[in-house]
Amino acid sequence: MFELRFHGRGGQGAVMAAQTLAEAAVIEGNYAVAFPFFGAERRGAPVLAFARIDSKKIYSKTQVYSPDCVVVLDDSLLDTIDMVAGLKANGSVVINSRDKPEDIDLGKEITTAAVDATSVALEILKAPITNTAILGALAKTTGIVKIESIEEAIKRRFGEKLGANVGERNALAARTAY
Repeated sequence: MFELRFHGRGGQGAVMAAQTLAEAAVIEGNYAVAFPFFGAERRGAPVLAFARIDSKKIYSKTQVYSPDCVVVLDDSLLDTIDMVAGLKANGSVVINSRDKPEDIDLGKEITTAAVDATSVALEILKAPITNTAILGALAKTTGIVKIESIEEAIKRRFGEKLGANVGERNALAARTAY
């Protein structure tokens, strides 16, 4: 089972990212679950979301305490939250940051990938909503799902509700970050 923990701020789309990743995994014939952790969240407050992907049915609905991958939608959270707490020894971190991976201090040696998802989102979506861009970087870093599956899941999630153009632009943000 591949387990992920998403860290973001309210309004950035961490929950939507986890759900979209799970849908991409299902498109590929896997089982997946995604769910948020809610406290007294408000826009801008730290939020958590979790996802699990496996080739077998998934029965666990608890928080992910020992993730294979941590996804960080806002690198300002690095100053306040221990992002690598519980991360498996061979785990990885995907961070939305302008910094190079080797310049990001996570407190120990960890496979780190960084993408400036904010700039990608601003350029393509005209808004600092980084969830779809970070999914492209996640697909590239982990290989847990194909970028084509991410794009399809994004189009399904955004295209029908908001018009095809929104789905297409968000899929482009993922492809660009990939």
